[in-house]
Amino acid sequence: MKIALIGYGKMGKEIEKIALSRGHEIVSIIDVDNQEDFESAAFKSADVAIEFTNPMVAYNNYMKTFQAGVKLVSGSTGWMAEHGDEVKKLCTEGGKTLFWSSNFSLGVSIFSAVNKYLAKIMNQFPTYDVRMSETHHIHKMDAPSGTAITLAEGILENLDRKDKWVEGTFQAPDGTVSGSAECTADELPINSIREGEVPGIHSIRYDSEADSITITHDAKNRRGFALGAVLAAEYTAKHEGALGMSDLFPFLKD
Repeated sequence: MKIALIGYGKMGKEIEKIALSRGHEIVSIIDVDNQEDFESAAFKSADVAIEFTNPMVAYNNYMKTFQAGVKLVSGSTGWMAEHGDEVKKLCTEGGKTLFWSSNFSLGVSIFSAVNKYLAKIMNQFPTYDVRMSETHHIHKMDAPSGTAITLAEGILENLDRKDKWVEGTFQAPDGTVSGSAECTADELPINSIREGEVPGIHSIRYDSEADSITITHDAKNRRGFALGAVLAAEYTAKHEGALGMSDLFPFLKD
């Protein structure tokens, strides 16, 4: 398979290594200095492009990729509130293809399924309140993380006593804390921490007067995310439209 990379930071380099190890060819690498390559023959020859950048440029990358007629896999977050409906419509009605996920890790996919199942059980036990925390490296620009939001949405779908998620506290890289841990009974708070080079830790905690139940996913490195992105690209090469992890891993639909 011919793959184009959009974004060549730590994640892009890890994806490159895994793609090559699986027998794929990297035909184009686009970063901040060579945006004109979106129009190159090399980029247009790709079966799939894999994009990991940031909320400020992701949408423009999508539009340039679609214009080049290339299918896209993306793990960029923070753009959906402004452009989500438009991009989805391009894929469902406009003939474009985007496989998007807030997190491509197999472990996170399993964790997400466990999270939904646990929420279904806890729906029967209103004495337990629930909150979430996420910790990431200091370079991550959005908070809460896209993965935390996806996990929160999985809880809201299955826990009747919670109506929406809200931003809780935010601990900046310098240790200063802003925001508030206070929320109403129908709100699910997400607390965020930015420190060091942490790949990603997500914890969901149910608390009662008697005890607490906590589930945690702790990424050791970027390899799991990169492998998932390449698996998604292999899937996307053979499919069209608006795609996601539940297409790649059907157990997420259960």
